Amino acid sequence: MVNIKNLAKHEQPREKLIEKGVENLRDSELMAILLRTGVEGRDVLKVSEEILSKFPKKKLLSLDFEKLSKIKGIGPGKACLLLSAFELTKRALEVEDNNLPTISSAKDAVAQLQELRTAKKEHFVVLYLNARNQLVHKETISIGTLNASLVHPREVFKPAIEHLAASIIIAHNHPSGEVEASEADVMLTGRLADAGKLLGIELADHIIITEKDYLIL
Repeated sequence: MVNIKNLAKHEQPREKLIEKGVENLRDSELMAILLRTGVEGRDVLKVSEEILSKFPKKKLLSLDFEKLSKIKGIGPGKACLLLSAFELTKRALEVEDNNLPTISSAKDAVAQLQELRTAKKEHFVVLYLNARNQLVHKETISIGTLNASLVHPREVFKPAIEHLAASIIIAHNHPSGEVEASEADVMLTGRLADAGKLLGIELADHIIITEKDYLIL
């Protein structure tokens, strides 16, 4: 395996960065600094050039861990490093996928749940959000009388894990029009909040929706 340190001094990307500034490095040199090591028979700059020739920068940014870690020359450890660098950059630049709605308030959440206002039966729906509070998935967990047997933490958090959600918003409607929370509503909120803490997935809100009103537990 060929390390950056084994390259000639003037060929080392980190030395070039220090001497000439990061803006003067080629894309492959920036990638080489992140990768640090190459693979058998190919130095890290060659590996970087090969990766970037197959995967343009914008495509790289859209790859998930599974796809990124399978690229020859990257692997799981380097995939984690690259994904962290990509995500930090996106957050610094406030880059968002415009196709994903941002949920920054209860009002935004309710806007995604309008079908509950006129539903004749109780629906329990979960909004799954990424770390930038963008809606990445929405799922109806149960239809019918809301109770613990119909809404199990496993069914609520399984999609959260599948969609890499950082937090969730749970919601259900009261067809009766009464917006007040029942004892069962409060107990369910606590149960799911506790389950979320164990998984590292925050329960941001529990919203009760009626035809004309809504309540945040």
